[in-house]
Parts: sequence; C-alpha cells; structure tokens
Amino acid sequence: MLPTLPIWITLLFVLITLATIICFVLALKSRGMLIGVLLWAGLQAALGLSGFYTDSSSIPPRVFAFGVLPTLIFIAACVLNKSGRALMDRSDLRTLTWMHVIRVPVEIVLYCLVNIALLSKYMSVHGTNFDVLSGLSAPVIAYIAFRNGSVNKRLLLVWNVLTLMLLLNVVITAAFCIPSPIQQLAFDQPNIAVLYFPMNLLPTVVVPLVLFAHVIAIRRVVKS
Repeated sequence: MLPTLPIWITLLFVLITLATIICFVLALKSRGMLIGVLLWAGLQAALGLSGFYTDSSSIPPRVFAFGVLPTLIFIAACVLNKSGRALMDRSDLRTLTWMHVIRVPVEIVLYCLVNIALLSKYMSVHGTNFDVLSGLSAPVIAYIAFRNGSVNKRLLLVWNVLTLMLLLNVVITAAFCIPSPIQQLAFDQPNIAVLYFPMNLLPTVVVPLVLFAHVIAIRRVVKS
C-alpha cells in the first residue's frame, strides 16, 4: 500500500469494489460468477499488496499482462461460448444499468488522487476524463428505459455505446500514463496509485466488470 494514501480512500475504494461485485453478481444471478469474481479480486488484492505491479520495466506493464488481459480474455470467452452467452442472456438489464452509478464515487476517488499527485491530471474532469457523466446519467436512463413495464431498447443501446466510449477513453489514456516503457503521457505526475492496493482493483476488477456490463447490455439489446 502507498504510505501517502489516506485511509479513508482505501476504505472507500474497497467498499466501491465490493459494491460493484455485488451489483454485477445480482444482475447475473450466478453463484459461480460470485465465487470466481471474489477469488479474482482476492488474487489482485494480494498482488497489489505485494508490490508485484510496481515493476516499471516490464513490457507490457504487469498490471496489464496479469490484471487486465485475463479479464478481457474471459469476457471474450463468455461472448464466444454457448454457456457464457446463456449466462449473459439471463442477466437483469435494469440492475446492470443501475450498476453504473458506481462510476460517480469512483470519479470522486480519482479526483482526490489527482490532487495528492498519485494519479495523472488526465484522470480527472480537469483532464480528459468525463466518465462521471456515465454514473450521473445511469439513474435517469434506468428510470426512462424500464418504465411502464417495457424496455426502451434504442435508448439503452445508444446510452451503452456512448458511455462505453467514455470508459474506453479513460482506459486508453490511463494506460499511457502508467510508469512503463510504453508511457506516453503524464511524465511529471504518472498513474502511480493503480499499481498499489486498493487502487489496482480499479483496472483489474471494477473496470472489467463495468466493461462486461456494457458488453452484456449491448449484446442483449442488439440480439432482441
């Protein structure tokens, strides 16, 4: 853990991670998914606490190779696998939409980390991160899209695509701000926090679950 990280941020982000996991699992209604995600989060917490991700010389960065890439492979496997698609098709779209509210407290944490020089300024609304709009709009979309017992599929599709683009913008920018041989931005104030627990849970647990929620919703809406 970073010695300069305020304890309240540590506790808050652990709660954010747990809330994200709970919302996602409730939407998918899968005990197996719950066990799998908790085991994965536990592994990532251990790696973050051990300092494994702080090696800035590896290509690709360890946090990508051992934290992000496996989640992308898993998501792709679910999309391509029959049982994975069946699991996605049983998910609750309303819960998945409400889940994105979690992006508001995430952005608050990121803003605080930028102010104490543990994250690049690109990671806040003062930089190129406007993902807070996704979280703020989620309750409105959840209300409008599911009112009167019907589902506004067009609205869900447009919103999920737009907010997915906001997410990808942050993820790609963040990747180039991490101390590594591929770093292209924020050399004066790089993304140090995401290499340590609990913030390493952001790229390895929280963001993949949010990404997966978008993939599920878009697939469900397009399919129907």
